[in-house]
This record gives sequence, C-alpha cells and structure tokens, in this order.
Amino acid sequence: MSKFDFDAGTDRPDWMGKVDFSGLKMKLIASIVAISGIHLLKKFMEIRDIDTAVNFGESEMYWLVVIHLTFVVSGVLMALMDYLQAKAYKT
Repeated sequence: MSKFDFDAGTDRPDWMGKVDFSGLKMKLIASIVAISGIHLLKKFMEIRDIDTAVNFGESEMYWLVVIHLTFVVSGVLMALMDYLQAKAYKT
C-alpha cells in the first residue's frame, strides 16, 4: 500500500498523472541548462570593454562556456537516449 492516498480527494496536483520519469528528467536538464545560460550571460554582461576582458579572467570565461556546453550536450544526449528507448519499445 502506498503512503500517499491520492484517490481520497482532489489534493492531487494535475501534473502528477501527466509527467513520467523521462519527462521530469528532461525538465530538470532544461532547467539546469537555462540556469547555466543565465549565469553565463550575466558574466558576459559584466565585461565592460575589451581591455578589461583580459583582466576579467579569460580562463574563468573559458571554463564557464565549457561547463555550459557540457550541460547542453548532456541534455541533447539524454533526450536522444529517451527517444531511442521510446522508439525501441514501440516496435
């Protein structure tokens, strides 16, 4: 028996019956990529001109871009894996 008795009333959120594990995983990855992108944009906006860009930390910007691209590539690969898995179960 479940610890949650969802059939007892209308307290159950609408999204609980519509979002599966795969969809929840994709939403989480999309959120992480969005947060990383916003952080990266914030760092880019802090650069005032080209002269201070060198002092700002090229290494820091490089690693921020690398980390963001890693999140993006991971998200695309996970979406591809889910697509292939769903396609395999349909056949």
